[in-house]
Formats: sequence, C-alpha cells, structure tokens
Amino acid sequence: MIALLSTQISVLDQRIKAIIAADRALAEQAALMSTVPGIGPTVMAVLLGELPELGTLCRRKIASLAGLAPHARKSGSWKGARRIWGGRRKVREALYIAALSASRRVPALIAMRDRVRAKGKPPKTILIAIARQLLVILNAMIQKS
Repeated sequence: MIALLSTQISVLDQRIKAIIAADRALAEQAALMSTVPGIGPTVMAVLLGELPELGTLCRRKIASLAGLAPHARKSGSWKGARRIWGGRRKVREALYIAALSASRRVPALIAMRDRVRAKGKPPKTILIAIARQLLVILNAMIQKS
C-alpha cells in the first residue's frame, strides 16, 4: 500500500512539474521562487496554484489574501486582540512550513526572529510574522520581474 501511494505521489509531482514548465509565466515565477531559501517544490506549487494574484497586489492585500494579516476585533467600546483569520488556508500552511526553514537559514529573517523573540512574543506568532515577511519578499520579487 505504501509503495502504491509513493508511486502515485511521484507521478503527481512529475505532472505538477510538467504543468509549471509548460506555462512560460509559471516557469519564470517558479525560477524566481526557487532562489529563496525555504521555498521548495511543494510550497512553490501551492503558491503558484492557490495564489495566482502573487506579484499583482500590494504587500498588505497579498498578506490579507493569504490569511497572514492581523485583523482587529472590535465592537463598540470593546477591543479584542488582533488575530489572523480568513484567507487561503493552504497558502498560510505552506508559508508557515517555509517560515520554519527560512527562519534558520536567511540572515535577515534570523535577525527579525531574534528581535521579535526579544519582545516576548510567542513562537507561533514569530513564525507567522516570518511567513508574512517571506510572502512580501516573494511578492516584491515577482512584481519586479
């Protein structure tokens, strides 16, 4: 059973690579994304498939669309904590995994992680902030190309 599933996964991976290679725009975006540490083939495929707006929106809108922007919870005089919600869950999950890797390998993100940790933020909040920064970086790279 495991061998069958492994075969099916490898066939699907090859199909995804072929689809990306067949489209010139997707291939160019994939080439740019692959230069960023933490962005592997799985995260790249999720971003290309689930977030076609990447490179066309401003940093705040793309973060909100991906579900990485904090939204205020207010009602009258009551003010709750800002939380991330909404957006595209698959994109948020993929970027969270990429942030785990990138927060250990990219000097700018390591410095950001250390700054936010020094302020006493919880580890998951730090990873979400890094995931958002990673998305903003990818968005800017694709916009400039």
